[in-house]
Order: sequence, then C-alpha cells, then structure tokens
Amino acid sequence: MPSREMQHVIEQFRLRRANRPAQPPSLDQIRATFMPGGKQYELPEDIAVSEVSAAGVPAFWVDAPGVDRSRVLLFVHGGGFSLGSLRSHGELAARVGRAAGVRVLFPEYRLTPEHPYPAALDDVRAVWKWLREEQGIPADSIVLAGDSVGGTLAAALLVTLRDAGEQPAAAALLSPVLDMTVSGDSITENDGVDVIFTPDMLRGAFAAYVGDADPRAPLVSPLFGKLDGLPPLLIQAGSAELLLSDAERFAEAAVAAGVEVTLQVRAGLPHVYPIVGEAPEAREATDDIGAFFRQRLG
Repeated sequence: MPSREMQHVIEQFRLRRANRPAQPPSLDQIRATFMPGGKQYELPEDIAVSEVSAAGVPAFWVDAPGVDRSRVLLFVHGGGFSLGSLRSHGELAARVGRAAGVRVLFPEYRLTPEHPYPAALDDVRAVWKWLREEQGIPADSIVLAGDSVGGTLAAALLVTLRDAGEQPAAAALLSPVLDMTVSGDSITENDGVDVIFTPDMLRGAFAAYVGDADPRAPLVSPLFGKLDGLPPLLIQAGSAELLLSDAERFAEAAVAAGVEVTLQVRAGLPHVYPIVGEAPEAREATDDIGAFFRQRLG
C-alpha cells in the first residue's frame, strides 16, 4: 500500500484531473508551472549548479558535496517530450547523483512540438559525444538515467552506442516510455487507475514527437529494437501506471537478449514515483539507483 505521503500526492493528481479548466492554459504557461511530482521540489542549498554548453546543447553540472567529479551521471529528463527542465527535474537528478556519489550532467534537449524526432535524440547523442571527447570522461565512468520519455531517449542512446561499440557502465530507466504505438496491455488494464495519464493523452504526446517517423523504428520505440549488448539495467515502475507494460516488456526482451536487468515494480504507485521527494518509496528508489550505480562503477 502506498505511504501516507504518496497517497496524498495520488489524491492531488485525482483532484487535478477532476478540476481541469474548460479553457486549457497555453503551452508556455504549462511549461512554466510544470510540476511532475505534484509540487515544486527545489534543489537543496548544498547542491552546486553551473551552466554549460555541451556541444551547443544547454546543460547544467549538478554537484552534491564530495562527489567523485571524474564520474558522471547523464540524466535525461521526462515531460512528454514537450515539457521538462532543470526546474522540474533537478531535485530528482541531484538526489540520484548524491546517492551514486557522482556529479550529474543535466541537458535541456529541444522539445516538441517545435522540434519533433530526432531533435531530442540528436541533442542527447551530442551531449554524450561532448562528455567523451571534449571532457575526456571514459565510457565506463559514465552512468545514464532517464525518467518517462527521458527513458525513451536514454534507451535509444544505448542502442546507438551499442552499434558504435561503446556503452556507459550502467543505466537506470524510471517508468520509461519504450513503445510509441501505445500497445501494451497496461494501457487498457490501468485505464482509469493511472491518476496522471489517459491513453489519448499519451497518443497525442507521442504523435507530436514521432512526426513522420515510423513509430516502430528502434530509435523511436526502443522496445522494437535489438537489445543485445546493452549495459546492466535497473528499471523502476509503478503498478498503477498506464506505461507499466513498457517496462515489463522491455525488461523481458532485454533479459532474452542476454542483458543483466533488475526490474522493480512497486504496488499501487504512479508514473515516475521516485520524483515525489518526501515519500519513503521515492527515497528507497533513489537509494536503490545509487547502490546500483556505485556497484557498476566499482
């Protein structure tokens, strides 16, 4: 059963859905007020943030005290491809970096509808190349994390890196979106259970990203690609989300391809539950990711 703190957030999402205004706000307004965890989570005062241009992509170094600055977490934020920034996801990224004992590089990739596929993936690939070539960070000193559609981009990056002959030390996917065809069983089974999304909301967001591309192309929907040769994966999801089947099917396919996979599904929890900073489930998830990364980084 979800904790008291998590139940409060779940109820807030239910109320928000029930009281949606008849006239929706503009995309600029939504972006300015986007709070995926139900409220604004500020970066802790001891976190150092510095802005950088990573191969032309706006990005931020996010450092907790005492982290190993020779090792990097590349954190790819979610937000349905049209939302998300350091403001919305910085606290989660910093928390994971602190738990792993590494510095975080947080890119702000191009968003839809202004920039459909492959713009966001191109940005993430450019940031990886910048880390490797301009910053001189070895691939095995980098770990990768992505939540929601950040998981789409992270998984697609893994596929492109595998084809190029390199991989990060490990990757964590938090409630990842891995199938742009919206075809998983949980899309139907959890319709009405998910307090954040409806199937039509997902289809609209994904269509704006996919554009004229094939939604089953491996770099668009990594679930449909070859998954052999990927690094160790930690995949976290909630049982009450529409996208649960994406995590489950990807984990099954990756294991069948010989990849080391840890799948954690928490009962009754919503999409990207680790972002709810005050909830014990979120702290446990962060600790698990940190331990997973520490082990893989040696």
